[in-house]
Amino acid sequence: MSLWRYSVFLLLFILLTSSNANNEQRLHLKRLQRTHQSNSPSCYSQKSKSENGATILEMQHKDYCSGSVTNTNRNHQKQLIVDDDIRVRSIQASIKSIISGKIGTLSQTKIPISSGVKLHSLNYIVTVTLGGRNTTVIVDTGSDLTWVQCQPCRLCYNQPEPLFNPSVSPTYHKVVCNSSVCQTLQSATGNSGSCGNDLQECSYVVSYGDGSYTQGELGQDLLVLGSTSVENFVFGCGRNNKGLFGLASGLMGLGRSDLSLISQTFETFGGVFSYCLPSAEAKSSGSLVLGGDNNTSIFKNSTPISYTKMLANPQLVTFYFLNLTGVTIGGVAIQDSAFGKTGMIIDSGTVITRLPPTTYKAVKAEFLKQFSGYPFKQGVSILDTCFDLSAYEEVNIPNVKMQFEGGGEMEVDVTGVLFIVKSDASQVCLALASLQYDDEIGIIGNYQQKNTRVIYDIKQSQVGFAKETCSF
Repeated sequence: MSLWRYSVFLLLFILLTSSNANNEQRLHLKRLQRTHQSNSPSCYSQKSKSENGATILEMQHKDYCSGSVTNTNRNHQKQLIVDDDIRVRSIQASIKSIISGKIGTLSQTKIPISSGVKLHSLNYIVTVTLGGRNTTVIVDTGSDLTWVQCQPCRLCYNQPEPLFNPSVSPTYHKVVCNSSVCQTLQSATGNSGSCGNDLQECSYVVSYGDGSYTQGELGQDLLVLGSTSVENFVFGCGRNNKGLFGLASGLMGLGRSDLSLISQTFETFGGVFSYCLPSAEAKSSGSLVLGGDNNTSIFKNSTPISYTKMLANPQLVTFYFLNLTGVTIGGVAIQDSAFGKTGMIIDSGTVITRLPPTTYKAVKAEFLKQFSGYPFKQGVSILDTCFDLSAYEEVNIPNVKMQFEGGGEMEVDVTGVLFIVKSDASQVCLALASLQYDDEIGIIGNYQQKNTRVIYDIKQSQVGFAKETCSF
């Protein structure tokens, strides 16, 4: 072989192997296998800090904190998928109800009017201070109303922290009925506020699709986020709460209506927040950043931030809509006529990403073409593309990237492509699912957002993405 031919051959080899490396990621299955934690860490005094005008709250995966990450807890993973399906059905039913104009009143609690909340659906928690007391709450971009369980409580689920007691907080006061704040319940929860017999109270109810609910009255108190104080913060004081809300004391609503934390702190944080969601397997912390006016120096991203615009939807003000224009699997662009036609919700509470049926079918076919030679396994619930990888220590999986209008792109982390149902890797599934019907709205779930800095900028009406290994 001549030197010239050898040089050409070597160059082609380098280009091909480099291209292949860029389109694949190596997943170390043994590292992801869930190991028993004899001493579960406590997540009920999480850290916070201020940096360059931003407030940064430590964020952790609830399963890591509660000790649910165990080697023998196989049913936990299956139940997670089932519960996630309930949440998505709730969101879809809520959307259809709102669009059709069937808004509920306080007495009509069977209609799912917000994002569903279950023990294993909403995964990420932070610690805030409300009325002078530390409180651990679930973070949810698909909800607006922030609420906590309150004393006296007629019906409360178990929580490790003491119940919030408004009577001992010197800064607490009720929201009166017929006030402008009470009237915002309509857009925040889908249910209008009720006065009942007491005009000094604004009653609320948030009902979820699985039968869970919170009911009580609106109150205002001093909320402290890190070192930032928010006076007269409006929240729900839950007196009647049913459901598996995990070990948290309540929920933090990061939606878009007037009652959400983002709207109430707009003057302080400018409508900008971001998060990096850690995985339970990594035993690490992520962060919820409030404010900073997109000061990238506070992030630890390894790739440049790419932005896409938020889609306006006046009927569905709670949710953040994006325009999905394409998906690539291992560098191969998926062809589907559904791209760019309907908006998708990006949600921190839903676990598994839901794609339109035709899109999912095309994505699945291309993934199977590239991820071939592995023994198949029976599907579980919404996950229908599963494998038995118990004989492998590591596998190469094709990169999955989502493209959005305007050049925004989210590359799914290697830990977000496959979902390990059984800890011995004997049942591992493609972590994507299909919507039931063509007219339903797609959802980008938190499993695909892991180790990604996701930036929400309400003022500029845009969402940004960048790769980041989550830490605090």
